Amino acid sequence: MHMTKSYILIVEDELLIALDMQEILELEGYKVVLVSSIEEAIGIIDTITIDLVLIDIHLNKDKNGLDLGRLLLHRDNIPYAYVTSYSDKTTLEKVQSTRPHGYIVKPFKPSDLIANVYLMIRNYKYHQIDVFRKDHEIDDENPFILKEVITYIDNNLHEKIELKDLLNISKWKSKHIVRMFIKYMKMSPTQYIIDKRLEKAKALLEETDIPNRQISYEIGFRSYTSFLKYFKKNTQMTPEEYRNKVKLKNLISSRKSSQNNSTEN
Repeated sequence: MHMTKSYILIVEDELLIALDMQEILELEGYKVVLVSSIEEAIGIIDTITIDLVLIDIHLNKDKNGLDLGRLLLHRDNIPYAYVTSYSDKTTLEKVQSTRPHGYIVKPFKPSDLIANVYLMIRNYKYHQIDVFRKDHEIDDENPFILKEVITYIDNNLHEKIELKDLLNISKWKSKHIVRMFIKYMKMSPTQYIIDKRLEKAKALLEETDIPNRQISYEIGFRSYTSFLKYFKKNTQMTPEEYRNKVKLKNLISSRKSSQNNSTEN
């Protein structure tokens, strides 16, 4: 999984479980905030930008996790998921009305938590232009057009992508395409291209032994110096430091897994 600077809020009143989740996610590069009540969670959400909320349903408080789920459903500006040991039909029926973006059952494997968190955050970034998932008819053509532009970018990261290419696809003016990207993707077209290239670079650093300089050219950077600048700005480390950190993280996870297996046996 890709390291990121996304903020995750965990609402869990069992401290050991909360700390375990925090450790797993921080090893992946996420920033994690822990709270044990709905009131604390709302205070955090109203104070800083949160990218995902993980909620325990049965909190030992006056309000349970479903109350927070209903609030987040009403606000509709942050993805959220429940992390609970309950998977019975009664609980699922109650949960359904709050329309969470995920549901993770305890006990879970670290890999399951990591995969679910990654997908929920990534999918939510595209929810405003994911027109085929809307439950009502779309009378605005902008999301359809923007989706075409984004598909082109995603499929051509290795090529030189210029603004004129995007304008040819969208038939928009330059100011309008920038406005649409900021409205729906919360960033400019240029920033989107850079972020996608860096995301691909992280995957290659994690999963292959391809030299850093070769990676920079394979993902579309015409200058290795430019790649280094943007990568360090995004991760606060060089590509080599990033690769070494991932290797260390994998080694720690492997040792923990071996220790757990030895304990069980």
